[in-house]
Amino acid sequence: MLIKGLLASQMSGSIAGITASHNAGGQYFRSRSIPVNPTTARQSAVRGAMSTLAVRWATVLTQLQRDAWEVYALAIPSSNALGDAHQLTGLNWYVACNTPRIQAGIILPTVYIDNAPTIFTRADLTPPTIVSATAATEILSMAFANTDVWATAVGGALLVYCGLPTSAAVQGYKGPYRYSGKIAGAVVPPTSPLPITSAHPFGVGNRVHTFVRAVTADGRISPFFRATSLGI
Repeated sequence: MLIKGLLASQMSGSIAGITASHNAGGQYFRSRSIPVNPTTARQSAVRGAMSTLAVRWATVLTQLQRDAWEVYALAIPSSNALGDAHQLTGLNWYVACNTPRIQAGIILPTVYIDNAPTIFTRADLTPPTIVSATAATEILSMAFANTDVWATAVGGALLVYCGLPTSAAVQGYKGPYRYSGKIAGAVVPPTSPLPITSAHPFGVGNRVHTFVRAVTADGRISPFFRATSLGI
């Protein structure tokens, strides 16, 4: 459990059967629940990719390549659940940058990005929006900035993850999300908007929730952005 501030003004995690979390209303506590592990095909594929990458880090990458990822890790700030600075390792970033590419089936410029990025930033992403969510076809029309770096090169992509539909009033949806599809970058950038088929069926008036992330051809990943829309 993470605790921050005097008298535990910020807490995150579980201890002795109690889980601490926070939402727009502030800090709250609940009984700890042990999630069921359904080991779906998608989950198994992601875990398999992570395992493969960990082995590849140890047995395929050279020491110079591993050192370059450590340098990249030192240059990229990250934070924990409370928003405090948290230093990731080179291995963490190697796995984090390659796993979504494997999940999305991005094989260019190579199947694995073994060389660490030499631009010491996260990938830029202009927050995308959902123009429409058509219940009859379960298709989302995603609008994006095709001047972002991911859109201007083969090997870049915009990855879209869809959550379960909720009532229209729900805004603070936290998950789970399922990978739904990608918009691929190209020398001639794709034209916005483009369709993405939702991973979950939804009805008219349901709120559709998405997590969206960009990956660039050199392996960098952007932060996630949320986009929501009502089904029509």
